[in-house]
Amino acid sequence: MLTPEIAAETIAAISTPPGRGGIGIVRLSGPLAVSIATELVHPRQPLEHAHARLADVFEDDGATRIDEALITYFAAPNSYTAEDIVEISAHGSPVVLELLLRRAMERGARLAEPGEFTQRAFLAGKLDLTQAEAVRDLIDAQTLTQVRQAASQMGGALSQRTTPVKQDLLELVALLEAGIDFAEDDVDVTSQEEITRRIAEVAEPLTALEASFTRGRVVHDGMSLALVGRPNVGKSSLFNRLVERDRAIVTAMPGTTRDLVTERISLDGIPIELVDTAGLRESIRESLDEAEQLGMLRSREAIADATLVLVVLDATQPLHDEERELLNAITHRPAVAVLNKCDLIDRQTVETEVAGVRALATSALTGEGIAALREQIVKLATGGAQPEPGLLTNLRQHQAVKTALEALAEAAKAAAESVPHEMILLDLYRALWALDSLTGQTTPDDVLNLIFSTFCIGK
Repeated sequence: MLTPEIAAETIAAISTPPGRGGIGIVRLSGPLAVSIATELVHPRQPLEHAHARLADVFEDDGATRIDEALITYFAAPNSYTAEDIVEISAHGSPVVLELLLRRAMERGARLAEPGEFTQRAFLAGKLDLTQAEAVRDLIDAQTLTQVRQAASQMGGALSQRTTPVKQDLLELVALLEAGIDFAEDDVDVTSQEEITRRIAEVAEPLTALEASFTRGRVVHDGMSLALVGRPNVGKSSLFNRLVERDRAIVTAMPGTTRDLVTERISLDGIPIELVDTAGLRESIRESLDEAEQLGMLRSREAIADATLVLVVLDATQPLHDEERELLNAITHRPAVAVLNKCDLIDRQTVETEVAGVRALATSALTGEGIAALREQIVKLATGGAQPEPGLLTNLRQHQAVKTALEALAEAAKAAAESVPHEMILLDLYRALWALDSLTGQTTPDDVLNLIFSTFCIGK
């Protein structure tokens, strides 16, 4: 909850991006928000909760009008932060917005820290921590799928998914506590089989929730995909097909691509950084010029850093030794062997696996197989997980669920070994605290400060 020190302060910030725009917003929150705002601008009508009022912005002399604004008041506790909030929407001149902000600070407000409005909403109980994180995710979203995922989280999808699990866990804790506290009052002591069964019931939905991190993380963070292969196998043509425009230079001369060419695309709502690399040769020979040597070194770095690798092969040529070595090196990584130029061969002879790597036939020239390749990229990126509400989207959330599952596993092991219930309860409480940290109920202040410091100022 808000401490008395925080509650006594009024904060202010410009809530729109820097620069000129049609509209710019200055936001205030706290006990002095209304009094300060009505000194900054002059409303033409009395303020009313959730209603916008026309207002005038005057020079310091109070006589010369320099702008017209809208002022909107949200009364506590029915506001984003559960405090009085006032938003002043003026024309988006940086000069006017900075003037309003400076005047607000002269009248008792202080400049808001990054994410402080949302942090106040969290501390006031208006949002849990997963919903607060979703606010940041919505602001940072680059694709419509990311927007949908963030909106679902803001609506409490993850909290709704964990609430029944926490309730079942609390009931088990209460059952064991009662058996310990009232053992002499004819309260039945829960059997080992019953404890084990109940722990399994709690762990099952958490296991499914942990598995959702594969898709949630890649939708949230995106991924990098490197196209690698020998010169003149069609990497750049395939790159252009995936980008759906001529981004990389394509010629019949081998070695046209000497440096990394990157482009951001979206597949099934997943942001992907596509990297077209210089053609790999068997070794970096002294005879290669310096630019080509650097290009090949960067290509190898791109392969090492990529989330997923597309090894592009010429379907009309036998496998070269360096290609086989590359495929062997990435056998245990998400990868696809792309047999390009399939329009020049008999499709019935195309292999479905090359050196232990799943193979797909494509033609960058005709577009054949490109749709199947896109589907395979998404499948590898998400682990085949389907979209669902309440996904885990960051490492903090995943670690909380993982810790809870580990604690439940220890509790089940202890129950199977007939360990006293007092010891089993220690593991059950550890699982409960981990789930509480997911929503922020037991999250340390330093972790909270780190999370909210990644927000933009004004939100």
